[in-house]
Amino acid sequence: MSGSVDRSKFEGEGHGEPSAVGDIVEWVARGIIEGRLLPGDDLTSVDLAKRFNVSRTPVREALFVLSREGLVDWSPRRRPRVSAVRLQDVREIYQLRAILYAEVSAAIVEHASDADLASLSDAHRRLAQAAEQGDVDGYFWGNVAFRDEELRVCGNGIFKEVLDSMRMRTNRLRRLSTSLPGRLQRSCADHQRLCEAYAERDGVLAAALNRSIVLGALQAIEQAWDHAPLTTRRR
Repeated sequence: MSGSVDRSKFEGEGHGEPSAVGDIVEWVARGIIEGRLLPGDDLTSVDLAKRFNVSRTPVREALFVLSREGLVDWSPRRRPRVSAVRLQDVREIYQLRAILYAEVSAAIVEHASDADLASLSDAHRRLAQAAEQGDVDGYFWGNVAFRDEELRVCGNGIFKEVLDSMRMRTNRLRRLSTSLPGRLQRSCADHQRLCEAYAERDGVLAAALNRSIVLGALQAIEQAWDHAPLTTRRR
């Protein structure tokens, strides 16, 4: 699951089944992000333990991680379930991302080498190929990789730390926006203009474009919210 889960947080000392926690987190998170697991779906430890052929201990640890990341609702005396999303939370997340990515772009223009800018252009070419093929998941994960490359190139560890802390819940929203009608082509064209601003080393333009990209995705989500599969389903 490229770009979506930092497996190093779930592996290593302290786990009797070290890789199992990361495997479960990855499988459940990807299912939620890509829409195969929907708000209100039960996530029983028995079923997950059978699927991964492990004890219930790593399952509980994985569900705790997913709860902490905002993807799972695990209330006292209730089964863990895929969490719902509030539109107000979406707006607050995207408003913060818009501010941060504008600063990321300014830092990229200031610090990036020619090789760094070429790497960003290569990442965009992969986006363009997925967009041309109408491959929503391919484009989405390619966009995750593009954003990761931006954070690497900008060289600001605090920006990366803050944006990584929202990664799972943000990817859930980003996957939704990518899947909306017309969004692949629009997003691809916007990222092309962003790469051109980087190449021209125009920090003001790059910051404005990146802010616009984030807020444009928010606007698309807002317009589709009544039909978006992110609120709790009726049972």
